[in-house]
Amino acid sequence: MTTTLSRRTFLQSAAALPALAAPALHAQAVPESGKPSPFKLGLASYTFRNFTRAQMIGFMQQLHVTGLNCKDVKDHLPMDPAAEAQALADYAAAGIQLHAAGVIGFPNDDDADIRSKFEYARRAGIGVIVAGDPTPASLRRIDRFVREYDIRIAIHNHGPEDKSFPSPFDVLKAVKDLDPRIGCCIDLGHAARADADLVDAIHAAGPRLYNLHAKDLANMKEKDSQVAVGHGVLPFREIFQALIETGYQGFVDLEYEIHEDDPLPGVIESFAFMRGVLDGMGYRVA
Repeated sequence: MTTTLSRRTFLQSAAALPALAAPALHAQAVPESGKPSPFKLGLASYTFRNFTRAQMIGFMQQLHVTGLNCKDVKDHLPMDPAAEAQALADYAAAGIQLHAAGVIGFPNDDDADIRSKFEYARRAGIGVIVAGDPTPASLRRIDRFVREYDIRIAIHNHGPEDKSFPSPFDVLKAVKDLDPRIGCCIDLGHAARADADLVDAIHAAGPRLYNLHAKDLANMKEKDSQVAVGHGVLPFREIFQALIETGYQGFVDLEYEIHEDDPLPGVIESFAFMRGVLDGMGYRVA
């Protein structure tokens, strides 16, 4: 679908008609005859990193998205227990469910540092920590905490710049002998830039896939070529089909990293496209 609206005009229109724009997108993606989608669409809070928690909640309500992968950025989910409790109360009042926390860094092979992050997730009732760049040496220590807390770790691949985990296949090699609750968060854009076949990566991860970050690229090799989902070259129908074939029942979280001061137009387009793909496959997104 093409449009002649500029991003600014589109944002102004969406802001002026929030009650109309989002339901219209939602209605197109939820045909009564469709089967429920086996996986869910959610949002990575880093998308709205320049906006407050209250603003992000308002955007999510416009988008009809209730699943949130939350990060300690702005005031989205502070590490401080009292501030975290207030954030959780605000999300609960808005009907927003936190299903993952991250990306959370694990730079230190240290019990106290690792425990603080598991406690942060446990207080929030979150069952998946999306881990950014844990050192290979720390994985055995993290394994102990996974067993103690029964919280899954999804290691996030960060592309060619990541010395330890450029692609999901590097994650899988590192965790194959660890507790099965340690697995992957596949970041589609970063994985593509690391020359990973995205469909093969999903099948290889199988039951160790605990989260997926959705983004699109105009050029598979260029990090700065990110575009709204559907405007790039990533094969989303094939990606979704692979998720269905492997029995994935978690979240596909949109992580829209561009236009950080004006992200809503691209976010709306991205969710509309993903819902449209699922609709075309015969699935509906509640």
